[in-house]
Amino acid sequence: MATKSKPLVARITDECCPAVLSSPLSEERSAALARDFAVLADPVRLRLLSLLASAPSGEACVCELVEPLDRSQPTVSHHLKILVDAGLIVGDKRGRWVWYRPVPDRLNDLRRALA
Repeated sequence: MATKSKPLVARITDECCPAVLSSPLSEERSAALARDFAVLADPVRLRLLSLLASAPSGEACVCELVEPLDRSQPTVSHHLKILVDAGLIVGDKRGRWVWYRPVPDRLNDLRRALA
């Protein structure tokens, strides 16, 4: 009788993206996770991500983020660019403004890493 193996998705996830707390990380994986978590270690960026993730429409215009953060528009844009460069959010230019939203798969990867 053939043994039942793990589904392919589970094998891929276990092999390429091990959780920090369940098995030792490779040097490459730990470096990648450290970069992502370093991006989120800044209070302004963490708050930005929180504002975007909790926006009723799932996205927010940069013009809507200045007041809640009590930072200048160039400062907010700088932090948004860092989040975009890390792949944690994406922006969509509409007219003069850019609308940002989180990248669910990337955030789920970070959640799984700590699971």
